[in-house]
Amino acid sequence: MIAVLFAVLTAVSNGSASVLQRRAALDVPQTEAMRVSLIGHLLRQKVWLAGIALVIVAAVCQAVALATGPISVVQPIFVIELPATLLLAGFMMRARLPRAVWLGVAAVTVGLALGMATAAPGGGSDMVHGAAWVPALILTGVSEALLIAGALATRGNVRAALLATAAACGYALTAALMKDAMARLDEGGVGALFSSWQLYATAAAGVGALFLLQNALQAGTLVAVQPCLTLGDALVSVLYGVTLFGEDLRTGWWVLPELLALGLIAAGCVELARSPLATGNPTAPARARRVD
Repeated sequence: MIAVLFAVLTAVSNGSASVLQRRAALDVPQTEAMRVSLIGHLLRQKVWLAGIALVIVAAVCQAVALATGPISVVQPIFVIELPATLLLAGFMMRARLPRAVWLGVAAVTVGLALGMATAAPGGGSDMVHGAAWVPALILTGVSEALLIAGALATRGNVRAALLATAAACGYALTAALMKDAMARLDEGGVGALFSSWQLYATAAAGVGALFLLQNALQAGTLVAVQPCLTLGDALVSVLYGVTLFGEDLRTGWWVLPELLALGLIAAGCVELARSPLATGNPTAPARARRVD
């Protein structure tokens, strides 16, 4: 129960951060794409700093969630980050939510509930044993390199989607490393935590994923970024949970409702990312589909 609660808090913080970071990225020149100077431009914007503050809050909540629950339970809950954020934004701005937003919220919520009920994730260990990290790190690195190379060869929403997928891989890796690091804390105390390579790898993976996300948000619309980021993070995290931590998922005919759940979540994320609330402009007409 604690893991679910802190996973929800993480989702709300991350969703809010994504919208704020997207607004900040719109003011950065395209010439700064994939350069370290991009971060320099963003650091001068208060809205981006507010987003980073929420990222820090989310990281703390995520650490607690991963320390108390399986990664295949915690990470998929993060798909609610966008609907939770838009509902909160609508309440705070006293904006009337269009029907499309409510349908998107319903699709994501039902999809998450269906996926969790049919997959029934659980079990596994809190720590990665042996050299299991070696192939995982190699495959993740190769996958991210291919996605980044593909992104550099394209422009617009295709680049944004590829970079968002690469960022999702990075965030999933960050979560897996964080869970392993927190297990060292439980086993050997603070000394074991700070002497573990997983702690520092968590920081490196998180910074890398954040950098990729900023470039994804700058390259295209939120509707191209959010579904890839949300679904990618959840799916890769579940893969880490099964392969690294030995967690269990239902297979066989259960795959059919699980695929239906993924479809509902994807459709809901796309519809929500098109909402004017996702752009920070709640007064925009309901027909507006672009977020830039």
